[in-house]
Amino acid sequence: MLALPFLDDLPRFLFFTGKGGVGKTSLACATAIRLVGHGKRVLLTSTDPASNVGQVFGVRVGNTITPVPTVPGLDALEIDPQQAADAYRATIIDPVRDLLPAAEISAMTEQLSGACTTEIASFNEFTSLLADQTATAAYDHVLFDTAPTGHTVRLLRLPGEWTTYLSDGKGDVSCLGPVAGLDRLRHDYAGALAALTDPTRTRLVLVTRPQRSSLREAARTYEELSELGMTNAHLVVNGVMPAHAVTSAPGDELARAVRSREESALAAAPDALAALPRTTLPLLAVNTVGVPALRALLEPEASSLPDPAGEIASLPGGFTDLRGLVDELEAGGHGLVMCMGKGGVGKTTVAAAVALELASRGHEVLLTTTDPAAHLNETLQAEAPHLTVERIDPQVAIEGYRERVMAGKGKALDDAGRAVLAEDLKSPCTDEVAVFQQFSHVVFRARKQFVVLDTAPTGHTLLLLDATGSYHREITRQMSEGAHFVTPLMRLQDPAQTKVVIVTLPETTPVLEAEELQHDLARAGITPWAWVVNGSLTAAAPSAPFLQARAHAEAEPLTSVRELSRRVAVLPLLTREPVGAAALSELTRPLTEGTLIDAQ
Repeated sequence: MLALPFLDDLPRFLFFTGKGGVGKTSLACATAIRLVGHGKRVLLTSTDPASNVGQVFGVRVGNTITPVPTVPGLDALEIDPQQAADAYRATIIDPVRDLLPAAEISAMTEQLSGACTTEIASFNEFTSLLADQTATAAYDHVLFDTAPTGHTVRLLRLPGEWTTYLSDGKGDVSCLGPVAGLDRLRHDYAGALAALTDPTRTRLVLVTRPQRSSLREAARTYEELSELGMTNAHLVVNGVMPAHAVTSAPGDELARAVRSREESALAAAPDALAALPRTTLPLLAVNTVGVPALRALLEPEASSLPDPAGEIASLPGGFTDLRGLVDELEAGGHGLVMCMGKGGVGKTTVAAAVALELASRGHEVLLTTTDPAAHLNETLQAEAPHLTVERIDPQVAIEGYRERVMAGKGKALDDAGRAVLAEDLKSPCTDEVAVFQQFSHVVFRARKQFVVLDTAPTGHTLLLLDATGSYHREITRQMSEGAHFVTPLMRLQDPAQTKVVIVTLPETTPVLEAEELQHDLARAGITPWAWVVNGSLTAAAPSAPFLQARAHAEAEPLTSVRELSRRVAVLPLLTREPVGAAALSELTRPLTEGTLIDAQ
C-alpha cells in the first residue's frame, strides 16, 4: 500500500505548486479522483493561464464550473485569462458605455487590453473562490492546480500586495483602468489572504521531481511562500524511477544512470525541505492521461493498466537533430531565437545549448531569460567566449522603471502630485510594464547579433506577448498615416528577424499544450519556426522493459508533432545531466555521434 501523508488530516483548500513539468496537474487530478472515491464533493480549479485540466480528463473545461462526466462528484474550472479579462472589462465599461463619447469608450477599452488587466481579472476569479464561502459551499474540498512556480508565487503574493496597496491609498496614473473597481474587492482580498495563511484551511503541496533543479525550485518556493504565512506544506516527490526498472535489466546503462542520479539528488535535497512531510510516488510506465492512469498514480497496487511494451520502439523518419537547426539559424548571421513551451520541458537546456553552439562558431550571442524562476547560470556553470548571459530581473526592472517615471513625469509635478504618482507606481500592475520594457530592449538588440531568449512557461509568456500586442496597437493608433515605425510585435512576426522554437516532451499533455501555444501564436501573427522534442526514450533505444514501455507511449505524441511542424528536432533522454558547457555541447552533436546525455 502506497503511503500518502500529504492527504492526512486534509484541510479544505489544497494548492499544488512547483517547477513546470513536475506533474502538478496529474497529481491534482489524481487527488481529486481519490477524494471523490471516498465520498467527497470536489472542485478542481486551474489558475494556470495555459491550463490542461480538460485535456487530462478528455472534457472541455472553461471559465465556468463544469462537471466531469467520468468522475461523478468532481467539478472542474479553468480560470481562462481572456474570458476573465473580457468579463472584467465589461464591469468597468458597460455602466458608462451610454454616458461617454465613443472615442473615450475606445480609449478605455484599449487601456484595459493589456496583460495587467488580464492578470487582475484572473486574480479576481481566484480570490472569490477563497474568500466567498457561498461560491464553494457545495464542495468538501477545493483543489488549485497552479501555474509553474514563478507565476504562482506572483499570484499568491497578490492578495497581500493588493490589500496593502488599497489600504495605503491607490493611485490613478499607470494603472487607472485595471485599478478602477478594486476598492470594492478589498474585503475579498483580505479574506483570500486570511484563508491562504490559515493552516487549518489551506495546505501547500510542493510537487517536485527527483532532480536537483526541481528540488531547489521547491525549496525556493517554500521559503518565499512561508514568508507570506503559508506554513502548512507537504512535499511530494513525483515520478521516481522504480527499482524494478533497473533490476529487470541490469545491463541497461540508461536505467542505472537515471536511478543513480535521482538517488543522489534526493540525498542532497535542500535543508528547507528536510523537515517537511514527504510523499514519494513512482514513475508509471504510461502517460497519466485518463481516469485509469490517474487513479494508478496514487493507487498503483490496484491498477490494471495495459502493458504497452512489445518490440523496441523506433523513431519515425522526418526528424532532424539540434545541430541541424543551429546550422540553419547561423545562416541568418543574427536574429532573435525564442524558446517557448510548457514549464519543465527543457527550454533552458535547449536555449543554452543553441547559444553555446552559435558562440563556439565565433558569433556574438546574448543568452537571456524572461522566466521568474530562471536557472541559466545553474545550467551553464561557466563562462564561454563570445557568450553574454543576462536575465530580465523583474525587481530590477520595476525599480528602474519607477525611477525613470519619477524623473520624467514626476519632474513637472508638485509635492502632492509626486506623492500620488509614487503611490500609483507601487501598484502590482507596474511589474508587467517594467518587464515588457526590458523585453523590448532585448528584441531590438537582435538586429545586430544573435539573441537567444529562454522564455517563462507558456502562460506567463502569453501575458508578455499580450503586453507586446497592446503596445503595438497603442503605437499604431497614435502614429499618423504613412509614418514609418517598427514595434517589438512586428519584429516577432517577421520570420527573418525572429525564430520561435517550441520545446516539448514526447508525451500527450505537453504536446497538446504546445499545439495550443502554436494556435495562440498564430492569433498574434507569429508562426513557430521549429519544434524540439526533448528527452525522447525512443531516440535513446533503451533495453529495460520498463523504459521500452514508456518509449512505446511516445509513438502518438511524436506523430502529432511531425504533423504540426515541418521542422522538428529530437533530443534523446540519455545518461548525463546537461549541466555545464561541456555537457551542453553534446546536445548539438548528431544523434548517431557522441556520448548519450540526459536532455532534460
